[in-house]
Amino acid sequence: MTALTVTDQARFLRVVLALDAVVTGVNGLVYLAAAGPASDLLGPDAGLLRAIGVFLLVYGVAVGLLAGRRAISPAATKAVIALNAVWTLGSVATVVTGVAEFTTIGAVWAIAQAIVVGVFAELQITGLRRLR
Repeated sequence: MTALTVTDQARFLRVVLALDAVVTGVNGLVYLAAAGPASDLLGPDAGLLRAIGVFLLVYGVAVGLLAGRRAISPAATKAVIALNAVWTLGSVATVVTGVAEFTTIGAVWAIAQAIVVGVFAELQITGLRRLR
């Protein structure tokens, strides 16, 4: 499959990827900068939140780089969609199993994040389909 070029049809996908990158990166920065208070509010250990913060920050930068490329790789976009799907399902599973010991606010936050990430995945799928 060839890379997607900059066109009006690619603009939607580019914007969705960029929004995903910003939301993910900001979330990661908050987990890193405020792990202690976030732990108190959400439930999981501050060390776990810091690790998640590092992952989210790196992932957000990678998605941002993908969004900013002159040609968006369909394979890389599919990888982003797959990782977003895994995050969505993992978030729900973590709440359902109780493994992260969420507070009520933490469980609501995790489900809300799962919904947002799932919506990003669906919009990214839509963006790829528009290019065909």
